[in-house]
Amino acid sequence: MSYDSTTRMAARLREWIAAAAPGARLPSTRSLVAEYQASPVTVQKVLRTLSAQGLIESRPGVGTFVRAVRTARPADYGWQTTALGSPRAPLRPVSTAMRSAPNDVIAFHSGYPDRELLPERLVRAALTRAARGEAALSRPPAAGLPDLQSWFAHELRAATGAGVAPPTPRDVIVLPGSQGGLSSVFRALVGSGQPLLVESPTYWGALQAAAQSGVRVVPVPSGPEGPDPEDLARAFDETGARLFYAQPNYANPTGAQWPARLREQVLDVVREHGAFLVEDDWAHDFGITTDSVPVASLDDSGHVVYLRSLTKSVSPAIRIAAVIARGPARDRILADRGAESMYVSGVLQAAALDVVTQPGWQTHLRGLRLQLQSRRDLMLSSLRELAPLAHVEHVPTGGLNLWARLPDGTDVDQFVGDCEAAGVIIAAGTEWFPAEPAGPFIRLNFAGPNPGAFREGARILGQVLERTAGR
Repeated sequence: MSYDSTTRMAARLREWIAAAAPGARLPSTRSLVAEYQASPVTVQKVLRTLSAQGLIESRPGVGTFVRAVRTARPADYGWQTTALGSPRAPLRPVSTAMRSAPNDVIAFHSGYPDRELLPERLVRAALTRAARGEAALSRPPAAGLPDLQSWFAHELRAATGAGVAPPTPRDVIVLPGSQGGLSSVFRALVGSGQPLLVESPTYWGALQAAAQSGVRVVPVPSGPEGPDPEDLARAFDETGARLFYAQPNYANPTGAQWPARLREQVLDVVREHGAFLVEDDWAHDFGITTDSVPVASLDDSGHVVYLRSLTKSVSPAIRIAAVIARGPARDRILADRGAESMYVSGVLQAAALDVVTQPGWQTHLRGLRLQLQSRRDLMLSSLRELAPLAHVEHVPTGGLNLWARLPDGTDVDQFVGDCEAAGVIIAAGTEWFPAEPAGPFIRLNFAGPNPGAFREGARILGQVLERTAGR
């Protein structure tokens, strides 16, 4: 029987089923074979299709029947409200930075670099080798592959100042991305209900990790060159906090980089209060006109807990990061990681190590610096010409983002919605503030896809802003 004949047979049976009463019995297979001049195999194929569509049901040894219409009962999960109780912290929605965008929009919102900025050739080759190696079938140590621990330690050791004892491989704990590391650090070193100082604005993922860890976030204002040491000292005194989370290099979202003097001053404040600085060096590989200089390179007494991620610079598919901590703090973080995930995929660790130890890695980073500079400058010039009301106070010397202030009184959520309706997705700055926003801000990623659309995106932003100002 041809395809068309099979289709006609299925269509006629659907008509018969539609006219029949629920529970009516279909003719036998032998009758259908005779009626439609089809083979038994073809008849069975049509019946399976109708069954998959929910039109008929087969009862072995009895026959095939028109499926009775059943009223779907809505699922009732109300019992879970009592069982779970109130969440310990308000559930924060997933950030705009994590949204997927269709190809027909201009995407300024992403938190990740575009694919063309990744070392694709190195990554594919590394994954192939890792899949063929021992890592594909063995369990790695809880703290990470020794060679990868050594690489992370060496990276920080290379920046360590004279007279400061460098970290050792044992100080390194490999993580499945820095987000999990933040959660472990907050649980292990702060504890539920205790205060955690953070820059304001700061990375939305850190705020999410803090909320889920049950810690109490205390904002410390931070500007284009970082926080005021006096404000930080006052926050330590008033709250009794023992941990300050910060991004001294190319902060997300502002792009701020602490000057050398501030790095020393903040470390002095942390030492005086017997506290920890959690340094999130997320953009270590994204320097443009400067290099990342870790505060951890000044510390050898365990006050700085240092986070370094490869997820954005190597590949989002290879979620590998590390935390470098000393003393009991290291042991507590490792214990929390063990309870959370036991160990990190050996294949991903091996692939990440392969990429960053290839000669082509340094070549890639040099090219990346130039590409980021070109994209940053293109977006800046486009905004200044076509959207002058979106003011970028600080031109970042590294990172992936521009932090733009809108005119006072701008309804940021309304503005973001109007931009999306016009074909441009941006991220509202409110996501990066732990408390009330200090003003109407938006974050724009200049490392996203299609830099050829930057000018058009800026034109749309400018038009929407002018309409908003007019209202």
